[in-house]
Amino acid sequence: MNMNKRYTGIGEECGLIGIYTENSHEASRMIYYGLYSLQHRGQESCGIAINNSEKVTCYKDLGLVGDVFDDKRLSMLQGNIAIGHVRYSTTGSNTRENAQPLVVKYAKGTLTIAHNGNIANALELRTSLENEGAVFQTGSDTEVICYLIARERVKTPSVEEAIKRVIPMLKGSFSLLVMSPKKLIAVRDPYGIRPLCMGQTDDTTVFSSESCALDTLKARFIRDLRPGEIVVADRAFNIIHSHEDFCSPNDKRSALCIFEHIYFARPDSVIDKQSVYESRITAGRLLAKAHPVDADIVIAVPDSGIIAAIGYSRESGIPYGEGLIKNRYIGRTFIQPNQSMRETSILIKLNVLRHNIQDKRVVLVDDSIVRGTTIANLVRMIKNAGAKEVHVRISSPKFLWPCYFGTDVPDRDSLVCNIYTEDELCKKIGADSLGFLQLEHLPEIVKDSKLSCCDACFSGSYPFELPEHPQKSVFESQFSNHSPTKSGDSDD
Repeated sequence: MNMNKRYTGIGEECGLIGIYTENSHEASRMIYYGLYSLQHRGQESCGIAINNSEKVTCYKDLGLVGDVFDDKRLSMLQGNIAIGHVRYSTTGSNTRENAQPLVVKYAKGTLTIAHNGNIANALELRTSLENEGAVFQTGSDTEVICYLIARERVKTPSVEEAIKRVIPMLKGSFSLLVMSPKKLIAVRDPYGIRPLCMGQTDDTTVFSSESCALDTLKARFIRDLRPGEIVVADRAFNIIHSHEDFCSPNDKRSALCIFEHIYFARPDSVIDKQSVYESRITAGRLLAKAHPVDADIVIAVPDSGIIAAIGYSRESGIPYGEGLIKNRYIGRTFIQPNQSMRETSILIKLNVLRHNIQDKRVVLVDDSIVRGTTIANLVRMIKNAGAKEVHVRISSPKFLWPCYFGTDVPDRDSLVCNIYTEDELCKKIGADSLGFLQLEHLPEIVKDSKLSCCDACFSGSYPFELPEHPQKSVFESQFSNHSPTKSGDSDD
């Protein structure tokens, strides 16, 4: 593992957008707007690859979508099949070569791939391929998938048949977009751990990590891909094939990451029939029922705790108000100067609205606690601003287990809930009381979903047997020199 990384917030690997359109003049801009809608899923790098039937043009770089692409750059990207990617590096260092999409040339032409997720057995696969003579250019598990598909493609009549051969080799989470010279192929892993949906306009087929991107492109939502499904588009607005070889009956094997609903996804998205907004409202209501308190105001850690805080307020009857103001120009990622500046860096991101909390008993709602450092600093800030009491409420259960599926929940000895009892943790962060969403209540926040969810980071119950040495950060020890500190909205 790269020891320069500091796990303070929950990060998730990527967002995907793909289109097959008749309107080649607008393709790059459609992908650009779609990526903008998915920026919350990754802020370290982004890229667009586009196919004009003769060649693939790809541009990618470190930075946000609006910084990497401008009108001149987009005008150079012409074609009618395109995929885009925003990245948060849970595997591989944050370098330009690890940005996606990946484009490779091989015996059958070109293959372009973008990936959301994490392959737990990628190091094992990579080692085996290297022993056969394979040469890799990046530190990403996505390149392993790409190499496997290319290898199988030369033995099979189509890309989708090659993908079918590769899926059983992969242990982990993967939503994929694969672009060949004539096809756009969307793939969701057999457990559906990461989301993937599709939509259409009159002349365009769209695949996206979240439905909010379809709304941006004014595409009508068609449906979510089933866990294990492969969907092939090879004409602009005609999805001609759906392969369900790896789908389980009634999707009984499903294990969508529950943190999509707690934190990752945009509130206006709907994933597998479940509204993300309603999930968070329900989480807040359940918190209020399980952990009531006499207080004067409910506030949130912006932006991740806002909707759960509204739910807490509605259920408890305690008024909701703003207590922390976020600096919107920092975004969700910035480099921490050094250890001694961490508390100052929180002040750069958040400031207390003293007028609203002075002399009041405050309920502070956030989505999670990982290390506990930032929530402790926030409690201190709020009390220093004059609050009488601060009662912390967390809209997820306690993090007790690491994640191997694309969420950088750290190892158990780094998780504060494994180190302290709840009473000890409450004292450590300086709160007057502390309450978490109860594990048994998790199914209630996704009661409308057609899929079951993975809660392994809370329960330790993984959806399938892990490899003997599962990889969380597959190649960091081999490839990383330094990557910027990453933080979520609240750094917790």
